[in-house]
Amino acid sequence: MSAASSDSAAASKRPFDPSLADPSLPSKLQRSSHPDISPAEKPEGVGAAGPESEAMAAARVPRGQRYLVAVEYAGTRFCGSQQQPDQRTVVGVLEEAFHKFVGQPVSVFCSSRTDAGVHALSNVCHVDVERISKRKPGEVLPPHDPGVVKRAVNHFLQKNEGDIMVTDVRCVPPDFHARYKALERTYHYRILSGPERQSVFEKNSAWHIPEDLNIQAMKKACDLLVGHHDFSSFRATGCQAKSPVRTLDELTVTEVFPFMFFPSSVERSEMESPDGSLVYSRTSLMRASAEGSDAPSTASGKSVSENGQEFGKRLRHRCFVVTARARSFLYHQVRLMVGLLKSVGIGDLTTADVERILDAKAVTAAPPMAPASGLYLANVKYDLSI
Repeated sequence: MSAASSDSAAASKRPFDPSLADPSLPSKLQRSSHPDISPAEKPEGVGAAGPESEAMAAARVPRGQRYLVAVEYAGTRFCGSQQQPDQRTVVGVLEEAFHKFVGQPVSVFCSSRTDAGVHALSNVCHVDVERISKRKPGEVLPPHDPGVVKRAVNHFLQKNEGDIMVTDVRCVPPDFHARYKALERTYHYRILSGPERQSVFEKNSAWHIPEDLNIQAMKKACDLLVGHHDFSSFRATGCQAKSPVRTLDELTVTEVFPFMFFPSSVERSEMESPDGSLVYSRTSLMRASAEGSDAPSTASGKSVSENGQEFGKRLRHRCFVVTARARSFLYHQVRLMVGLLKSVGIGDLTTADVERILDAKAVTAAPPMAPASGLYLANVKYDLSI
C-alpha cells in the first residue's frame, strides 16, 4: 500500500471532533450576502476578507497545497452554500468531509454564493491542505494527488446525505482564489409549462407555470437585457455590491427535452440511428413535449381516456431553459430576470414594459422573482493555463 493510501485509510478511521474547529479561521468571506464581487467591489464592512486575508489563511499552512475543487449538489436540503451557525450548508459539509480526510480543520472558500434551494452543476471552491504524517506527527509529506483528494472527500460526502459530490480537483498556486480569479459564471433556470400538475420526480428541480409561454416574446425581452446596464431593478434588498452596473454577456431561452423524458415507441424509432446513436429533430422534440404516451395502433377504446391519452399516461410539460452568463451578478439578479421573462411569456408584460422596468432602476418596478428551485449554477470559468 502506498503512503498516500495508508494515510488516507488512517484518516478515514479517525472520528470527526467538532471541538478541533479553529474559530480564528477567516469566515467573513463565506458569509457575504453578495454572490460574486470582484476585489474592487467588496461590500462595506468586509475589510480584510479579501486577498489579504487569503494570504493570512495560507500562512497558517505555509507548506500546504491549495486545491481547486469543483462540486455539484442538489440545493434542496442545504441552507445555501455559505457557512451559517447551526445550519447545513455546502461549505460546512465540505469542511467536515475534508476534516475527516486530513485529520485537521480546513477553510473552504466558494467562488459563488448560492441560496437555499439553489442547485449547482458545478460550483468551485479552493482549500489549503497540509499533509501531515500519521506515523511521525509534525512531519510534512508531499501533497496528495488530486485524484486521491477527490476519492477520499467523496467517500465522506456520500456518508452524509448523498446530495453533494466532488467532480474535479486540481492543484493551483497558493495565491489562486476561486472567487476573484473567476472570469465568468453561467446559470441555467428550468421552467416547465403546461396545465398538468408537476411530477413528483420534478419537485424542487424546476418552476412549474400552468400557462403556455410565448417563447418569441421572451427572446425579445432577453435581447433588451443583454449588455452593459444599471441593473438596479434586478438587485434584491441586501445586495452589498457598491455598483449595480453589470455586463450581461448572454441571456437566452431555449426549449429542451423534459428532464424526465421517456420516449414513446414512435419517438424511439425516430430518435435512434441504425448504429444505435441518438438523433432527433425539432419536430420530434416538439411532439415529445406536447404528447405523453405511446400511441398503440391496436389499443382498445377502453384503454383510452376521454382526452385521447392512454390511461395512466400523463401529458408532458414543455420545458424551457433560461441561460444567463456574465462575469458577476447582483444578488438575486438571475431570479429577478427570470421572473420578468415569465411575465412576458404569459402576456402580463410587453417588451415595452421590459425597457420601462430596466430604466426605472428600482427593484419595486420588477415582478416577483422566480423561486430558487429552478436555478442551477452551471459553470465557473477560469484561465488555468498560467
